Amino acid sequence: MVLEASFAATASVPWIILLGGLTSLVLLWQAGRLLHQLWWQPRRLERALRAQGIHGTSYQFPTGDLKEYGRLAKEAWSKPLPLRCHDIAQRVTPFVHQLVQEHGKTSMSWFGPSPKVTIVDPELAKDVLSNKFGHFEKLKFPALSKMLGDGVASHEGEKWVKHRRILNPAFHLEKLKRMLPAFSACCEELVSRWAESLGSDGSCELDVWPELQNLTGDVISRTAFSSSYHEGRRIFQLQAEQASLVMTNIRKIMIPGYMSLPTANNRKMRRNNKEVESILRDIIGKRIQAMKQGESTKDDLLGLLLETNMKDTDGDNSQSTGMGMTIQDVIEECKVFYFAGMETTSVLLTWTMVVLSMHPEWQDRAREEVLGLFGKDKPEYEGLSRLKIVNMILYEVLRLYPPAVVFSRKTYKEMKIGDVSFPAGAFIELPVLFMHHDPDTWGNDVHDFKPERFAEGISKASNGSGAFLPFGWGPRICIGQNFALLEAKMALCMILQRFEFGLALSYTHALYTVMTLHPMHGAQIKLRAIC
Repeated sequence: MVLEASFAATASVPWIILLGGLTSLVLLWQAGRLLHQLWWQPRRLERALRAQGIHGTSYQFPTGDLKEYGRLAKEAWSKPLPLRCHDIAQRVTPFVHQLVQEHGKTSMSWFGPSPKVTIVDPELAKDVLSNKFGHFEKLKFPALSKMLGDGVASHEGEKWVKHRRILNPAFHLEKLKRMLPAFSACCEELVSRWAESLGSDGSCELDVWPELQNLTGDVISRTAFSSSYHEGRRIFQLQAEQASLVMTNIRKIMIPGYMSLPTANNRKMRRNNKEVESILRDIIGKRIQAMKQGESTKDDLLGLLLETNMKDTDGDNSQSTGMGMTIQDVIEECKVFYFAGMETTSVLLTWTMVVLSMHPEWQDRAREEVLGLFGKDKPEYEGLSRLKIVNMILYEVLRLYPPAVVFSRKTYKEMKIGDVSFPAGAFIELPVLFMHHDPDTWGNDVHDFKPERFAEGISKASNGSGAFLPFGWGPRICIGQNFALLEAKMALCMILQRFEFGLALSYTHALYTVMTLHPMHGAQIKLRAIC
């Protein structure tokens, strides 16, 4: 027995050694992969780009320029801008501002171990967005985008084609016209509430930023789900909170496995996402059941989406019950409706009120146009389509204060842009804010508020036809741009009909990015009723 035990113990030693050897090999392989990803590959890509004349920062192992990005942002955001100052790039994106100043309009920096080439040339940017040089992938962080909405804006290839095809009919102009009563009703509630807040002198002071967020949240609730803002309030609150949490986490996404860690932010995002999906799944399920029983689509975005989706059967999708999109796909698109539909227009309206407060002469001109077309009646589509001064103002605000300050793409293979060959794995950054504030394109008065630039339309407003990109460009241009502009026109017209407004003494001109361009300390406005 002793000999048998001794033999068994001796025989097991080679297996232990073999197991230990295999474990060591796996660890070495993983270490080699990590070393390649964090050291050898960044060095190789850096050499390839510098050899073609692209200058910029040097790679700092392992997080690139993220630390410097955060330091400059903290420093810039600590000081407000002077009032009536529209030269905002140095405060909003101080790192990119410094990069372009030091290294030129095509320059390199680092997002973790990935080289990021910033391109300010609007013609090259337009070519990238239009896929002239081939297909560039959108920069994606799946673990984060899933928390906010993994919809058509995130998809590539056939899935993007299918989703865009299903969504397009909901945003046709004829469909949008039917949504005008909902726009008007929401705006009427807003201006009536403001009127009730007026003091005995016919004036009041309020922060229009949350007010306009509430307005656009109400609009998207009614136009997407035929429900009032109060019924959709929870989704709106959760999606707004998700955006802030996503921005907090995006600088840490380069840490392998970070999104799987049980941090307070990660847990909160997962709870929020679970609750949003539960609410939406219930709404969508009830709507599908009602439509199967013959109920109309109600002409809202969800109904129009489901109607087109049911006709777009791919026949082999067991989760879709005969629809082109799965139920989860529809949920993700609805999450995007809520965030994008609320965010873009509220940002545009907020900065429009701020800028018109700084430039009362243009506020007066816009009001004169609105009253001339509508008097005190509710605006209707034909009148909205004839607005000229209001259009010019909205375009100039979008130029100076674009909601999205940058678009990003990624090369999945070696691709050429202009005279430069970009290796696979390079990020392309298209800083819309800088293109909109480039004196070479817009002239020496680029930082002045001059809506007359757009008197003859967008194409003649600048020296470059592709220089105005608030909604992107090419096949992936924002599907909701007409929705956003129509909503903004309706709201601005109804506000101008009822009120004069100017900046409150408590207003601080401080901008920063939370997915889009926000006022850091609110937008305090003094309203006065028009007799």
